[in-house]
Amino acid sequence: MKKIVDNKVLTLQPVPQTIVSCRDAQGKDNALVVGFAANVSLNPPMIMVGIMPSRYSHHMVKETGCFVVNLPAKDQKEAYDYLGSHSGANEDKLAKLGLKTENGTAVNAPILSNCPVSIECSVVESIKPGTHELFIGLVEAVHCDEQYLDEQGNIQWDRINLL
Repeated sequence: MKKIVDNKVLTLQPVPQTIVSCRDAQGKDNALVVGFAANVSLNPPMIMVGIMPSRYSHHMVKETGCFVVNLPAKDQKEAYDYLGSHSGANEDKLAKLGLKTENGTAVNAPILSNCPVSIECSVVESIKPGTHELFIGLVEAVHCDEQYLDEQGNIQWDRINLL
């Protein structure tokens, strides 16, 4: 039997464990964990991420109009937890963790090189329906470790040990 839940604050699960990386107008890189991420369109391919305006990375995405969605592997849980619990306003989290980055090929934002999948996005729209601003990004480039691609270049999601 189902019961009505008193707490109306919830998030649908499963949500991909997602790290968003970004760069500000002065060239400073940062990354944060987001709780809201989803596909919003197949054609053209678009992804949405939700970022609270109080988060340090919010202004970076807002002013540059781009971000990278990085999907971490299970062995990156410690870095994931740190990125989700510390602010880039207080420290260079990427340097502190020794995370390897590379420049995006299509957008001006860093890719977290050790994540098996990274998706470069340009913001096409944003809305703030509540606590989070939802940035809708057009997928500009997808990077995937070769070991997870089939002969046609398709990502074999079931082979990736995602967090």
